[in-house]
Amino acid sequence: METYGMAGHMIRRLHQKSVHVFLKRIQEAGFDLTPVQFAAMEALRNHPKIDQSKISRLIAYDRATIGGVIDRLEQKGYVTRIVSKQDRRAREVSLSAKGRKAMKTLLPIVTRLQRDILSTLDKNEQDQFLLLLQKAALSE
Repeated sequence: METYGMAGHMIRRLHQKSVHVFLKRIQEAGFDLTPVQFAAMEALRNHPKIDQSKISRLIAYDRATIGGVIDRLEQKGYVTRIVSKQDRRAREVSLSAKGRKAMKTLLPIVTRLQRDILSTLDKNEQDQFLLLLQKAALSE
């Protein structure tokens, strides 16, 4: 099929595989998280007490919908929000104790599942593929 030679189609197919593997492994570990929720938690692990706008920039996610992601994480008890001391209109978001504990469990799982996503490639091919993905995805 001609679409198998199209980058956009193949990226979508790989994204489907990535999401499937992620959800399966995370659910097997007893968690109910999406890849975007995990990415937001990872951003907060590395950048505590940041606002939702900064989270959306760090994970390259739509600013208009990041609020819903944070709402769901807060409902699950993984994050807390407080009014910013610098800007009363902004809310600082941080991982809760439950969120920090979850990340200790989740990080090794997510690290391991990365190999499964690209399991048909050998180590050198995986490294090269990731470099090319970064070059394509992160260029302006």
